[in-house]
Amino acid sequence: MASYKALVKDVIKKADVLLEVIDARFPEETRNSEVEREIIRLNKPFIIVLNKSDLVSREKLEKTKAPLSKIAPVVFVSSKDRSGTTMLRHQILASAAVKADIKGQDVLVGTLGYPNVGKSSVINGVTGRHRASTSPISGHTKGVQHVDAGSRIMFIDTPGVIPFDEKDEYLQGLLGIKDATHLKDKIGVALEIIEKMLAENKTVLESFYSVMIKDETSYDVLELIGKQCNFLQKKGEVDETRTATRIINDWQNGLLLI
Repeated sequence: MASYKALVKDVIKKADVLLEVIDARFPEETRNSEVEREIIRLNKPFIIVLNKSDLVSREKLEKTKAPLSKIAPVVFVSSKDRSGTTMLRHQILASAAVKADIKGQDVLVGTLGYPNVGKSSVINGVTGRHRASTSPISGHTKGVQHVDAGSRIMFIDTPGVIPFDEKDEYLQGLLGIKDATHLKDKIGVALEIIEKMLAENKTVLESFYSVMIKDETSYDVLELIGKQCNFLQKKGEVDETRTATRIINDWQNGLLLI
């Protein structure tokens, strides 16, 4: 199989319009500047799709949109309830309309993004039918698939754009690229999640786990959650690994809103 880098460049060349699908919870971490530069270099219209927007507050979405909209049109999408998919369809056709050579013809749309940002789910949301193969496990899309979305829109669905030399297990855990069973440092990933929640939506963390948080560190909060969940070992000490696994699972299942 061709390298991801070569595959992505080929999709960019073939597509009339590109979608860069990013995780609304981690817009900077899931953007790929190398891909964006290549799209701009080839003068291709592209749209930034903030997927999983149902997991982020409206205030945070608008704050994220402001700088991104200077680069390309931004559309909020939730594949879970299909919100934003009609707007995305309209934006695809609007972006294609600026290319005189494809007016009235089918629009070939390239979908690009990191593993597990929900590219196939976005496509299914736009088509209104389950056409692109999806799975909660990262990397489920195999090879390149063409998906007819109707109304002149044809998608190219690709595997995730894997960052070159990507070895950050914390990011893989936060994005759900690896589930808790495949993470070596479960506690470290859970602490990253807690840090993000403390910074962006502490009240949700308190409400979801029924804990009161004042000036505790992320490690202290992990202990509080473990005690509240009754994840205790024989001597009454918190089972940190079990607690971390619970937090990671809750995060990856979309139960913690930021």
